[in-house]
Amino acid sequence: MKKRWLFILIGAIAILAIMGVLLRSQGSETSDLYVQPKRGPFRVTVTTTGELKAKNSVKIYGPTGARQIQIYQIKIERLVPEGTVVAQGDFVAELDRSELNTKMNDANLELQKAQSQYEQAMLDTLLNLSKERDNQVNLRYAMEEALLLQEQATFEAPSVKRQAEIDFEKSERGLAQAIENYQTQVKQGSAKMSEVGAELSKAQNKLQMLAEAAQQFTIQAPENGMVVYHRDWQGKKLTTGGMVNVWDPIVAELPDLSVMESITYINEVDIQKISAGQPVEIGLDADPDKRLNGSVARVANIGEQRPNSDAKVFEVAIDVAGADTTLRPAMTTSNTIVVADIPEALYVPLETIHTQDSLTYVFARRSGRTVRQEVHLGLLNENEVIVEDGLTVEDRLYLSLPTDTTGMDLQRLEPQEAIAAKGSE
Repeated sequence: MKKRWLFILIGAIAILAIMGVLLRSQGSETSDLYVQPKRGPFRVTVTTTGELKAKNSVKIYGPTGARQIQIYQIKIERLVPEGTVVAQGDFVAELDRSELNTKMNDANLELQKAQSQYEQAMLDTLLNLSKERDNQVNLRYAMEEALLLQEQATFEAPSVKRQAEIDFEKSERGLAQAIENYQTQVKQGSAKMSEVGAELSKAQNKLQMLAEAAQQFTIQAPENGMVVYHRDWQGKKLTTGGMVNVWDPIVAELPDLSVMESITYINEVDIQKISAGQPVEIGLDADPDKRLNGSVARVANIGEQRPNSDAKVFEVAIDVAGADTTLRPAMTTSNTIVVADIPEALYVPLETIHTQDSLTYVFARRSGRTVRQEVHLGLLNENEVIVEDGLTVEDRLYLSLPTDTTGMDLQRLEPQEAIAAKGSE
């Protein structure tokens, strides 16, 4: 009896061991996930977020001559709310005048000083020339007196006669020198008046320039439209309290809402796929049910570093087809750029593809065994890739690495050069 129970126990243990082995092998088979290649339309897209803006707009400028009056940054004191509809001539913004007022006060003082110097120079010149003219009159009288004495000394002693001649020549020479000095002083006075006159004109022009600039500190709409805030080179909106740079003195814009575009930025990995003319499917975050069509209008040749980003990106402008009254600047868009649209192709998930050195392959389950199959790939999108050679729709592919890849067969494809040679034959 004991032996019988011993045999039964040993048999039961053996059956349990066999069942465990079978369950483990079955579990390893079922733990692997498989997928089959698909055949059908294949689309390659690049999806990115953009922002709507008017393709054409009228710029509203601040003072255009601020550099001439040496003001380089101007603070915005008041600015109408973004989206305000204005008519031509309506108020848009008021700029801070504190620095301008200081310069105008200084310019007024400089003008008063220049006017005083001009008047002083004019009085000095008039006085000096008047003295010279009086001196010439006196010298003429002295010369006439010397001439009379010379005539009276005609019958005098030779020495007296000679002395009278010398006195006359001295008076004549003195008058000639006085006339020459007068002409020189006239030229000096003219030069001096030109100098102080130039300073006076400079001070007058400066004050006039400041006055003209002051009129531009109250900014009005150049035409009818809806006010949209201007963005600086960092992409920040220029609002109340912001600074207007005189090298880019735009305060706001009046966009043409009939022609819109979406501005987006593509990373340097995907930019090689993008070219002008590619179709784009556009969605609006504000209205998820609305779908718009567009096309790539231009692609930047040089990348840039956007704020809060470590990667280089390239600006891409997308034209929005047609006009839509619901579109507004600064709306967020989702842009799906169609890089390629292939009517029929064989494709597999990217997870099935493996690479080793220059070899690209998949793990395929065929006839109860697993093999490594070399494949030739084509275009790829975010999730899948086209297989040009190496697979059929009947193949079963591993979505992850098989449990054991030791000693697994590698099935190579015929080199592309050999295929091309056969085709040419």
